[in-house]
Amino acid sequence: MQRVRVKICGIREAEHAHAAAHAGADALGFVFYAPSVRAITPRRCADICRDLPPFVTRVALFVNPEADEVRQVIDEAGCQTLQFHGTEAPEFCAQFGLPWVKAIGMTDDIDLAAESLRYKAAQALLLDSYDPIHHGGTGRTFDWTLAHNGLRKPLILAGGLTASNVGDAIRTVQPYAVDISGGVEIEKGVKSTQKIQQFLHEVMATYAIR
Repeated sequence: MQRVRVKICGIREAEHAHAAAHAGADALGFVFYAPSVRAITPRRCADICRDLPPFVTRVALFVNPEADEVRQVIDEAGCQTLQFHGTEAPEFCAQFGLPWVKAIGMTDDIDLAAESLRYKAAQALLLDSYDPIHHGGTGRTFDWTLAHNGLRKPLILAGGLTASNVGDAIRTVQPYAVDISGGVEIEKGVKSTQKIQQFLHEVMATYAIR
């Protein structure tokens, strides 16, 4: 089994950013969606990222933003990858000159092959539990058997992951990466250093024993 990458999303405090980076996280996610309890400003994001170690990717998450909003975040926050969680068209996502990921809400009738073709310019598809209101971070899993990996595109698995279930999730889906937010929180929007470390430990243990 290849090494599974890890993204810790919804970072709002430098303490948790550094804890994630030093525990082995490959990417940190910053939410630029005002209704979210995990929302952050571009300036605060830049402050948090200033002292991070190298080779930790900073990901900016949006939900149906205006193009000018995305450009402002790119300019001020210094994020290196974009992640879109709304109904953004492929052409919209691709216009900013940065790598991007498209989140797909997993319903029973989802056609992942069609979504992969539609978003063929995305670097990866992020599969998350479907919620028309909250757009991620729900703490709910979906049916992992829907996430077939016959697609010629990396899959990032999200939705209800925790240290307790991530091993089973990785063995079932065999994703390129896993993405967690609520599963490493002590309350909604408040991360836990201990939970971040435990989650990363469990991910690494899963592929280390193969």
